Amino acid sequence: MASESSKALTKLYLSWGALMHSNPDMTLDNFRDVLEEWSVVTAEPRGTDYIEVDCNGVPAMWAIPKTASAKHVLLGIHGGGFCGGSMYSHRKLYGHFAKAIGCRALIVDYRLAPEHIFPTALDDVLMAYRWLLEQDIAPKHIVVAGDSAGGGIAVALQLRLKHDRLPLPAASLLLSAWFDLEGTGDSTTKNANKDVLVTPKIMENNLNTYLGPQGNPRDPFVNPLYGDFSGLPPMYFQAGSEELIVDDSTRGAEKARKAGVETKIEIYPEMQHVFHFMAGYAPEADQAISDMAKWVRPKLGLG
Repeated sequence: MASESSKALTKLYLSWGALMHSNPDMTLDNFRDVLEEWSVVTAEPRGTDYIEVDCNGVPAMWAIPKTASAKHVLLGIHGGGFCGGSMYSHRKLYGHFAKAIGCRALIVDYRLAPEHIFPTALDDVLMAYRWLLEQDIAPKHIVVAGDSAGGGIAVALQLRLKHDRLPLPAASLLLSAWFDLEGTGDSTTKNANKDVLVTPKIMENNLNTYLGPQGNPRDPFVNPLYGDFSGLPPMYFQAGSEELIVDDSTRGAEKARKAGVETKIEIYPEMQHVFHFMAGYAPEADQAISDMAKWVRPKLGLG
């Protein structure tokens, strides 16, 4: 049974839904302001400093735990449907991951749609990754992490690196990853009355916003489920059982396994979209982050 403290995220999502329902003409700026509230359900990861940095023109933020290794980095790619979210809304979330792993986290503030349609976000994340390499961070010491839309970009980044013959990271951590912008998974029907945040209409709007009129939702760099996973580094998927897009994680994990990729997947009962946001308050989030940290530390050479 879900913990009492985990219900805070459900309440937050329901409040967003009520606000959007009562303001059908909500502007994009207002919508983005709403998503900036994501971090209110996340405790501060104490002992962590934040420093903004320019990655060859791409803004980002370092989350640096006091005991972090300077040679190991988590590259954090925030969610928000490609049109919202930021390094600010996600700084505490990825700060918790950095603290648990014992590394620094670089949270990329990629440009958002519709002002900047595909492939701008992917290009920005690629630039940040290349910037890390220029800082003498070894690829084997980088783990890529992404939540929701950021999870899709995280895998698309690795497909792009493989395509461009650039060195791949050590592993990826995928939190409620959103791959299938067309919403063809069975869970989009099965969980329609369980997911209190994501709806088919929201998915359709975000797809059109991100791709623009000429975009192809089956481009492998848009939907990695159409890509070739062979040769990719180990992947760890986590998602909540109540999510509209939980099948994106199960299908992604199955595709990775068939391609010979080391794969781990966990579906947390009764959890909502990116339940990891409740880090520091809900045991489910803390356990999930702890499990991912234990799994990835040896892959980064951290023991």
